[in-house]
Amino acid sequence: MGRYLAILNGAADDADKAEITEQHRSEFMNVWAVWAQKNAQAPVDPDAPLVRKKLVTTRGVEDFTDSKTASAIVEAASADDAARLPLITLISP
Repeated sequence: MGRYLAILNGAADDADKAEITEQHRSEFMNVWAVWAQKNAQAPVDPDAPLVRKKLVTTRGVEDFTDSKTASAIVEAASADDAARLPLITLISP
């Protein structure tokens, strides 16, 4: 078994994020928990939100934002098997 990094992308831009309700956040966390339980054999680290991102270059360090919202380290027999793990699909309210 190998370990692979899964990166989840969010579709909301900064303006859309401001409109996400606490209920929607709660629903997302519930769906994420169901996914983690359903695939309990796969995640090594199932919940690593990507916040306070820093870009490090030869020019220095700066804050930045992008659509990547979370990551998970998963175990699978191959990269193809890791890619086939069922991912969360959320429908916006």
